Parts: sequence; C-alpha cells; structure tokens
Amino acid sequence: MFKDKVDEKIIEYLKEDSRESFVDIGKKLKLSESAVRRRVKQLVDNGTIKRFTLELGEENATSAIVLVSVDSATDTSKVSTKLKNLDGVKTVYEITGQYDITTIISASNISEINNSIDALRKIPGVIDTNTVIILRKVV
Repeated sequence: MFKDKVDEKIIEYLKEDSRESFVDIGKKLKLSESAVRRRVKQLVDNGTIKRFTLELGEENATSAIVLVSVDSATDTSKVSTKLKNLDGVKTVYEITGQYDITTIISASNISEINNSIDALRKIPGVIDTNTVIILRKVV
C-alpha cells in the first residue's frame, strides 16, 4: 500500500520511540489521535510495520564479538544465513582477512553467550572461532 509523507513521519517517530502515544504523534503532525491510530493500523495491516519490539540498553546485556572461519568447501553466505537466525546473534558481517565472518552476540549473561557460541560452532562448515567479550563501550 502507498505510504505518504505523513505515514513516513509516523514511522520515523515510532522508530525513535515505539511507546510514543498516538496523541503526542498527532500533536506533532496536527492530526487527531484516531487519525494516527488508523494510519498505524493500516501500516500494520499492509505489512509496512511488521512488529513492535523492545530493545534493552547495552548496560543490561553482555556482548561478544565472535570471529568465524568457514571451510573453503562451504558457501560462506549459507553459514551467515544460519548464524543470523541463532539466539543472541545481533549482527553478522562477512569480512576479509584471517576469518570469514564476524558476529555480535548479546545476551543477559555469559552463560547465554556460551550457549550461542556452542550453537554457532555446530553449524556445518564452521571450522574455527575466536571470541572476545566486550567489556564496555567507550562513547
């Protein structure tokens, strides 16, 4: 379904804060709460908005960078696709150098990080990993 500039602004506001009230969004766009609600419902119904999610702040999570080597007989993109579907895997990059893939894993504790790494190592074609735990983000 066609998205107009108003829909694009609504999406922008919801991306910034999906908990922002329809009343507040309406005030910004000079629309009624019901008009915003109707537009959001249409965006959900037509698949433009797939889901609303919750993202915990980094200070509430443990994260790791995992470098992955893939067997030369294995298609790296197939391994990448399997990696992105694992619990805890937030980002997957195909890279150059000694390793073929790097992933960012995030979980609530080290034990869950280990579970994700164990699952990662069981993917056919993965021959080596190197994991580093992220201690803190410097801003």
